[in-house]
Amino acid sequence: METQKDGQKPCAPKNKPANRLPGPDLFSPITLEKFSKDVRKLQLRIAKAFREGKPGKVKALQRILTRSLAARTLAVQRVTTNKGKNTPGVDRILWKTPREKTRNVQVLKRRGYTPLPLRRIYIPKKNGKLRPLSIPTLFDRAMQALHLLALIPIAEETADPNSYGFRPDRSTADAIGQCHTLLSRRTSSQWILEGDIKSCFDTISHPWLLGHIPMDKVVLRKWLRAGYIDKRTFFPSMEGTPQGGIASPTMANMVLDGLERILKDRFSSGCLVHVVRYADDFIITGRSKELLQYEVKPVVETFLRERGLILSQEKTRVVHIREGFDFLGQHLQKYANQKVLTKPAKNNVRSFLDKARNILKLAKAKTQTWLIETLNPVIRGWANYHRHIVAKTTFGKVDSTLWSLLWSWLKRRHPGKGRRWIFQQYFQRRGLRNWVFAVPKGRLELVEASKTPIRRHVKIKGQAHPFDPQWTDYLNTRKTISKLQRKVPRHDG
Repeated sequence: METQKDGQKPCAPKNKPANRLPGPDLFSPITLEKFSKDVRKLQLRIAKAFREGKPGKVKALQRILTRSLAARTLAVQRVTTNKGKNTPGVDRILWKTPREKTRNVQVLKRRGYTPLPLRRIYIPKKNGKLRPLSIPTLFDRAMQALHLLALIPIAEETADPNSYGFRPDRSTADAIGQCHTLLSRRTSSQWILEGDIKSCFDTISHPWLLGHIPMDKVVLRKWLRAGYIDKRTFFPSMEGTPQGGIASPTMANMVLDGLERILKDRFSSGCLVHVVRYADDFIITGRSKELLQYEVKPVVETFLRERGLILSQEKTRVVHIREGFDFLGQHLQKYANQKVLTKPAKNNVRSFLDKARNILKLAKAKTQTWLIETLNPVIRGWANYHRHIVAKTTFGKVDSTLWSLLWSWLKRRHPGKGRRWIFQQYFQRRGLRNWVFAVPKGRLELVEASKTPIRRHVKIKGQAHPFDPQWTDYLNTRKTISKLQRKVPRHDG
């Protein structure tokens, strides 16, 4: 064994994050930025080794990454800064202080790790049913975030080109853009299979996951068998992945990846069979109704059955493009002029207005300032989601409905007051605009959906992903353009 010469410091392995002891500056912006670069270098090496067909090297690099201080710190930082940071698991423990976060970075290790059962809660669905949501403890979430850093480079390498859900640099706008591309030409397919997988996250086969997900099998097996607690009763988990888990969306994507390639190999280009998928929602185009119903659908069902999944008979159907279909909250339909228009789906608009009504019901004894500050993020978020499609007319109708709801709220609040008095108390004149629902003193006012500029979205190229160096410049350019668009307002219709 080669000895170290006196006076010389031992050299750390190249591209391996240094495992120095955590200090008080562990979560400083400078340190986090350095850790992010270190982790990304290892992720690029993992993706490269996978492309070159070196599974042994992939496992070694994944082991280095999950044991590094950089990755453990980023994992803890993620679970303590995201939306679920104040939602505890069954242990009711949250990490609030830097000391708690630093201590958990030190103990975030594979050896001796045993996940606790998940806390089961239920959230309402659009159809009135309840969706089960399983919440891991904060420590288990951090462990999932840690191993996800090592898994996601491989997930991106094996992903279907037209899978857009829960993937970096992709969004619902990309999925809708691909749908428009496939259906907008005169020679495009006229029939669409709307697919929806029944209880996708809850029914994925555990043996399939253990046999095909390229990560630490010991840790994965412990996650899958952790079980959950519902109303103080423990239930073992025999199938599925927890919907509240950080790694679950990526693993679900990997379960469904390969469908696009199978259909491409099975059917010729003349059949016009194409897939667009966002998480477990997908559409498949085809030349005829019979092709989709009797040839494509059985292939999809066989593919899903191997993974423990089945299609939802309620939501899976074959429709003609003239009839139109809803996908990701938007409605695509071809009209008599052969143009395909994408508009906000009626159910989506109805859900948004119902949410606004519920806020107004809660505001019976609230101030005008509270109401505006509560409604504005909801209106902005909904309008920004639909800003890439033909939504200007819908925005105007929504603004009109919201104004009527506000007026009813004001009349109930002040039943003995007249129109002029209500205007003086709650509305302002701003430039050329009258009847602006705004606070008398200050610039706080209710935003209008119709003021959201319409900007066409440029779809990401299907093969692009952040762990292949050949796409780095392309993805950086897209991010730069997106930032410039957000800074420069446009008032086009």
